[in-house]
Amino acid sequence: MVARYVIYGAGAIGGCIGGALATAGHEVVLVARGEHLAAMQSRGLRMLTPAGEQRPPAVAVGSAAEARVGRDDVVVIATKSQDTEAVVTDLASTGVTPAAVVCAQNGVDNERVVARRGLPAYGMYVVVPAAYQEAGVVELYGSPVGGVLDLGRFPTGSDEIAAAVASDLTRAGFSAEASADIMRWKYAKLLDNVGNALDAACGFEAREHSLFARARAEAQACFAAAGIHPVSAEDTRARAAVLSGRLPVSGRQYPGSSSWQSLARGTGSIEADWLNGEIVLLGTQYGISTPVNAMLQRTANRMARQRLAPGTLAIADLEAQLAR
Repeated sequence: MVARYVIYGAGAIGGCIGGALATAGHEVVLVARGEHLAAMQSRGLRMLTPAGEQRPPAVAVGSAAEARVGRDDVVVIATKSQDTEAVVTDLASTGVTPAAVVCAQNGVDNERVVARRGLPAYGMYVVVPAAYQEAGVVELYGSPVGGVLDLGRFPTGSDEIAAAVASDLTRAGFSAEASADIMRWKYAKLLDNVGNALDAACGFEAREHSLFARARAEAQACFAAAGIHPVSAEDTRARAAVLSGRLPVSGRQYPGSSSWQSLARGTGSIEADWLNGEIVLLGTQYGISTPVNAMLQRTANRMARQRLAPGTLAIADLEAQLAR
């Protein structure tokens, strides 16, 4: 049994995971920053779902020290990948090793960052249509479950902690399973995430363009060269079948990918270096050309740096960059 959950990063994914667990009766501490932290400390977290508004009884703090992370706690990191190093440094500064540190994040490098500090690293395969668009408020669009949240030990294996967390998440309204090969699932998701920069730049319909297929093909070539074997597309489709749809929340449709939301909020940063950049890195290591992923990485970073709104570029703009 998990004593307590510390959710580090209470945005779209972390806020919905923490909010659902707290609503289900678990002790939850949310670690956040800035306006989001201030809003939660003054008014509490608001979690909006197709069924209505919930006010989860979760405490919000600004650091691992304030959360008083304990040895029996499960820490869930739900920040963007560019913030993982700072999060792990903050956790390590407490001098406490929690029972588990679960990376509920896109990309495949976060678990290595956690493990490098000697912390017990777990990966989580996240398929949750959630949004964070307003301080103190998160939105969960999934139906009939909130989403898929499978987890396992890094790099392989499962244990009683993974099973207990999966059980808690299932009772909180998600579909969750303990997996012995969780990183194969996360590499499979990376094949989809290479399109995040594309839909953030040009809109979700851009995934129908050949640029997305080319970005995926580059990733698959890199995986083959590196001996990486993601689970099949058939496996991911079958797993996602539990999530039959996305229902409106407060009259609004699901806005878009995490990268789209980063641009919409004007955060100034985006996780393309850990998505498309992961493919570029593998290409460099194994001699595979990755021009589409390199272009998408540059484009996403430029849009974030210049605080450009999502969906403001045309496919022709990206094709012109490739032609240079």
